[in-house]
Amino acid sequence: MSSVNIKRLIRPEIQALSAYRVADAEGMIKLDAMENPYPLPEALQKEWAAVLASPEVNRYPDPQAPEVKKRLREVMNLPGDLDILLGNGSDELIQMICLAIARPEHVVMAPEPGFVMYSILSQVTGLTYKGITLQSDFSLDLDLALEALKKHKPAILFLAQPNNPTGNVFPIEQVRALVESTPGLVVIDEAYTPFCDSDYLPLATEFDNVVIMRTFSKVGLAGLRLGFLIGRPEWITEFDKARLPYNINSLTQAGAAFALENFEQFQAQADRIRADRKDLTKALQETSGLEVFASEANFVLVRTFDMEAQHVYAELGKRGILIKCLDGAHALLRNCLRITVGTPEENAACVQALREIL
Repeated sequence: MSSVNIKRLIRPEIQALSAYRVADAEGMIKLDAMENPYPLPEALQKEWAAVLASPEVNRYPDPQAPEVKKRLREVMNLPGDLDILLGNGSDELIQMICLAIARPEHVVMAPEPGFVMYSILSQVTGLTYKGITLQSDFSLDLDLALEALKKHKPAILFLAQPNNPTGNVFPIEQVRALVESTPGLVVIDEAYTPFCDSDYLPLATEFDNVVIMRTFSKVGLAGLRLGFLIGRPEWITEFDKARLPYNINSLTQAGAAFALENFEQFQAQADRIRADRKDLTKALQETSGLEVFASEANFVLVRTFDMEAQHVYAELGKRGILIKCLDGAHALLRNCLRITVGTPEENAACVQALREIL
């Protein structure tokens, strides 16, 4: 009997990658994944349950999800000259973009440290990935970035606004300079836009090489796995060809349509999280042994001074608190921890535990 040589068949760049892992959060205060900690009011949950009982799950869903797109346009006040593409979270949209553009000679770029899926999905789809290293305070060195764009001529530039995991927003003047200097597509990832004042949607109309990516995951619908790409029809038409059939299931479509009917609830929760972030940031700043970075997202990045971040992370885990340890992910993230903004009670428990450990 012959055996298959797996390593001979799997591409070397795939073998070199690590699969995306999610920590076990059972029984923990979960502050590791940038989720909205607030459930919907009980009455609204009951209405939602009734809505989710109606789809005919024995039938395929509408592949275009027209009701979701219609309500998205209304809630987000999207310009009529821009089209929408839905994805199973932002991750699938990133994959669609990479698949549609992938050629052996094409390069993908993004500021680093940044969202890890830009790099992973670029490599999975056969593209070359090149990071643009941020400065020590996580700001963008524009001259360095423009030089990198000129050198590598990227087919895709991903810009997260605010940036994950650093939480900062790059100034609009810098974003414009990057867009104007990029020969390919610029994808502005606004996953965290509900928690800040920046809004780059007008750039998708102003520039012919800009699309905007957003998601429902951070505002309270992480379990639905629904992201959306906004851009000129000529871009959306091509990316739609890389979409798997029926990628947005019937329950997600029904749930998203209902959520959009009641979107003021989610916006109110996002505003509450912004207030909670301010209080959490102040409490962390008053905790010895931490450097706290300003954030415009629903998380706060900190760096430990006198103790290894890996040790702090482990000690928090022993106390039933799960955050994200970023030490080792990038040279600039040495001894860094990312703390999702939870409820005031969860935030207080995390801060108290940090003070005991540090």
